[in-house]
Amino acid sequence: MLYMVYERFKTPGAKDVYRRSKEKGRMMPEGLTYVSSWVDLEFTLCFQLMETEDFTLFSQWTDQWKDIVEFEIIPVRTSAEAMAAIAPTL
Repeated sequence: MLYMVYERFKTPGAKDVYRRSKEKGRMMPEGLTYVSSWVDLEFTLCFQLMETEDFTLFSQWTDQWKDIVEFEIIPVRTSAEAMAAIAPTL
């Protein structure tokens, strides 16, 4: 299943996140897969697309970052999957 992860960097924000990532990597447990990410121009938000079949893996990952990042995790589907799901009702 796909998830959109909204990360809000706490003050001072992005520098701490990038420093830790450079030193320790993403620190994701086995079974949680990074797909892609985008960062806003002010370095305050990161949007990550991730994939897993076990939602509980997110807590293992976020626990290592929660001192410098606030998280919102939303299950999502591709546009093609959305069209297929809604097509019978159109």
